[in-house]
Amino acid sequence: MRADARKNRDHLLAVAGAAITEQGVDVSLRDIARRADVGLATLLRHFPTREALLDALLRTSFDELTAKAGELETSSSPEDALISWLRDCVAWTTEYRGVTVLMAAAIEDTESALHASCVTLRAAGARLLTRAQAAGIARSDIDGADLFALVAMLAWLGDQPSLAPRADRLFEVVASAILTSSGSSHAKGEHRPQTRD
Repeated sequence: MRADARKNRDHLLAVAGAAITEQGVDVSLRDIARRADVGLATLLRHFPTREALLDALLRTSFDELTAKAGELETSSSPEDALISWLRDCVAWTTEYRGVTVLMAAAIEDTESALHASCVTLRAAGARLLTRAQAAGIARSDIDGADLFALVAMLAWLGDQPSLAPRADRLFEVVASAILTSSGSSHAKGEHRPQTRD
């Protein structure tokens, strides 16, 4: 791709990211083009469908969360790795309003442009969960699909203005439910302070 074409594409992605953060994933493509000061045809030339635009926009974040899981797997305790990754996933999905609905649909749809990224992300979380289960600090009756669904559920809470104030506390409730009582500071109620970037 030529440098000017890449620059234009990156500009469109930056504008699309800001628009989705403000208005959610159903924001009009025409509105994104207008904000980017280009014609709709130019936007569609780079991203022929809404899903292609979302895939390009979200794939970097998917890749970062997947890489983060790999880093946590080797640098943190099983409990800290699982809870840290879960918190990062929820924070990211809350940033892009409505993305959890797309992720839930895409993971079941092999034709979706987002399918492969969602499957890879779910597998990364499943590895952290399996590691915590092997260490005896996570309940054994949940799997990666359950963990992925919990991310979607917690992100949905953050999307609801009336429920958002409860999101942090409910995250702790869910984290404590995932972890077993043996050796887990979350399950024992020793909650760490919330931090936000």
